[in-house]
Amino acid sequence: MIIHPSAVLFDLDGTLLDTADDLAHCLNLLLTEESIENKPHSKIRLHVSNGANAMLTFAFGEMEQSLALRRRERLLALYQMNIAQHTRWFDDLERLTLEFKSKQIPWGIVTNKPRLYTDLLLAAMGIDQQVDVVVCPDDLNIAKPDPRPLLHACKQVNADPAQAIYIGDHIRDIDAGRAAGMTTIAAAYGYLEHADDVNTWQADHIVQNSHDIASLIQF
Repeated sequence: MIIHPSAVLFDLDGTLLDTADDLAHCLNLLLTEESIENKPHSKIRLHVSNGANAMLTFAFGEMEQSLALRRRERLLALYQMNIAQHTRWFDDLERLTLEFKSKQIPWGIVTNKPRLYTDLLLAAMGIDQQVDVVVCPDDLNIAKPDPRPLLHACKQVNADPAQAIYIGDHIRDIDAGRAAGMTTIAAAYGYLEHADDVNTWQADHIVQNSHDIASLIQF
């Protein structure tokens, strides 16, 4: 049980928001444009956490660099146009963030998603008006698993990292949180690959469902 944390920070994709269907939809739009058979969303979902390049490699295989860059630009353009068609909060997390606000516990997002798409997504979901701090890799030119984005987020909301929580669905999230001295929660409901073993990540807590996060926090 974590008692009245100084702040609660979330990874974005696969932890706070379920964005996989929008990303999968955009990848399939690109495949359709190139007259290539679409991929099942369930298969694309396994690659979402590793970013656009991993999704493109899954869909197209290894590519010459210029072709990979062209396809990446087109995929991101399609995503920008379809940023929140199917995205939703993971169960109970919207309610939980509102409870943080009511208890005056700062909450935020530390993501490896670029600022452009993060801002578009949070605005489309109405989260930009609720969240206390958002840190993206282009803000500091540093990405997780480096702990500095998490420490920067804590500084922005005057939170003691040793009393803060970081929640994520990838080992890099847990590595970053541990290196920052924070309590870590592994989101096993997120975008894990088949080979991932969340039990080896050395997180302080593991949750199988997003609604279980609330049971770990005492206000």
